[in-house]
Amino acid sequence: MEQSPRDIGFTGRSGVYKTENLSSNAITQMQSSTREVMHNHQHIATRAWDTQTRLAIAFFMTAAFTVAEVVGGILFNSLALLADAGHMLSDILALGLTWIAMRIGKRLPTDRLTFGFKRSEILAALLNGFALWAIVAIIFYEAAHRLLKPQPVIGLGMLLVALVGLCVNLLMAWLLFGSRGESLNIKSAYIHVISDALGSLGAIVGAVVILTTGLFWVDPLVSVLIGLLIVYSSLGLIKQSINILMEGVPSGLDVSEIEQAVLQQNGVCCVYDLHVWSISGEKPALSAHVVLAESNVDRNEVLMDLSKLLKTKFNIDHATIQIEATHEMKPGAEGIACRPGTACGEFR
Repeated sequence: MEQSPRDIGFTGRSGVYKTENLSSNAITQMQSSTREVMHNHQHIATRAWDTQTRLAIAFFMTAAFTVAEVVGGILFNSLALLADAGHMLSDILALGLTWIAMRIGKRLPTDRLTFGFKRSEILAALLNGFALWAIVAIIFYEAAHRLLKPQPVIGLGMLLVALVGLCVNLLMAWLLFGSRGESLNIKSAYIHVISDALGSLGAIVGAVVILTTGLFWVDPLVSVLIGLLIVYSSLGLIKQSINILMEGVPSGLDVSEIEQAVLQQNGVCCVYDLHVWSISGEKPALSAHVVLAESNVDRNEVLMDLSKLLKTKFNIDHATIQIEATHEMKPGAEGIACRPGTACGEFR
């Protein structure tokens, strides 16, 4: 049995809301919805804090061991350890830039930066990738000298430091594993840590070979392999960062497929000036002009259908679509993809 309407006020995140002449069931639903929104905001804030905490722990662990690895590389005359320390230094840059970019990216849009500061993360990722390549160049230069003139290496010390490095990298990988999908920067930091673990594993193998055979040229050879690993792990990061900065189509999306899906919607004649891009690598965006098939087609219904299509099929939340009744707003209509038998076909 429905209860009689009544007036009531309740508090939300933005202040006090007042409802008039609502039934108890409607009021309960509104209060439940408000609590759910507040819970979601709290959950997002908690997750962000947790991610930043993990990044901070990983940052200080990496910094501490990098110093230890540099000292070990100098004491034991191991280029492989110094190369791995260079990779660890890139991890420090990656983790530090990621944390800073996350803080900056939370700033609200301004009148001059209407998209906000999310793209600062991409700039940080690109800078980190180029820093890695600079370190690799130094490693290769030193390795060439040592391959021509092998130098004695203290294998046991090299082995102990590399073992500790492997443990540290595996622990950091565990810390970042749960957050690796949240942004391009965190993903890049996670990849760096994994490649670092492989670098430590290579140093371990090199130390064992030196201890058992006395072949000191193995040390610069391992450093070259670590350098190649750094190049390989950073290449995808640099390509993805450049693609986002150039406002290229995000990976996993096909513009032709999106265009055909839009054209197949009821009431759509054609689509032009279709653009798909991403601000920070997390959420794709789309803009397009859509011409209606007939003048009596419901614009709002077409717009709602297209928005639902883009969200469910392509995971595009941010779509700006301009609905047009004719082609007159498009200078030079030649080349437009039109559906046969529509007013668009007659126009051409």
